Amino acid sequence: MSALKGFVSLVTILLLVTAVLFVDFVYKTFSLRQKDLKTDAIIVLAGGRGRIEEGIRLYRENRGHWLFLIGVDPSVRKGDLFRERRGERGGEEVILEKVSRNTLENALYARSLIVQHNIGSITLITSRYHMKRATLIFRNTLPPEIAIYPHPVDSRNLQESWWSHGGSFRLLFSEFYKYCMFRFFFLVAPGELRPLMGGTSQG
Repeated sequence: MSALKGFVSLVTILLLVTAVLFVDFVYKTFSLRQKDLKTDAIIVLAGGRGRIEEGIRLYRENRGHWLFLIGVDPSVRKGDLFRERRGERGGEEVILEKVSRNTLENALYARSLIVQHNIGSITLITSRYHMKRATLIFRNTLPPEIAIYPHPVDSRNLQESWWSHGGSFRLLFSEFYKYCMFRFFFLVAPGELRPLMGGTSQG
């Protein structure tokens, strides 16, 4: 009986710790704010509604010298996403990356472009629910000298009243789980994915 009580107590503690960590994750996710600044490059993780549009808007406002659209469908051309406008900035510094298919690959292929172009600071654009995991992966993949500024984009499938919206709760808990898995991964292999600044580009 004492063994059973001990097991129940352990499970209860684990559930409480998980709940506290999850609420903290959600709080920090909704606390992220866009910053009005200029960086060397704007990095957009394609795949979510509004991400590319926001990246193009910042690029047209000269909030970044380069615009890297990462994880774009191979069939998409630059002209499909970036339309030239008379009197506005052209697309000479817009680069599409079409190979990566998940967040870790996004970071690795973006790293190649960042190192190749001697980028020192980036504005990272993705959906709000995805931002903490994306920032974690980029921080552990890029050289430590690179400054990363999160720029979250809100989406319809994430409601601020997440506790009463089943879809939002599932989405946040799924991201929380993946975030924890990557935290563990980077603890096991710290720094192994980081290149040396000035080294050859990798892909």
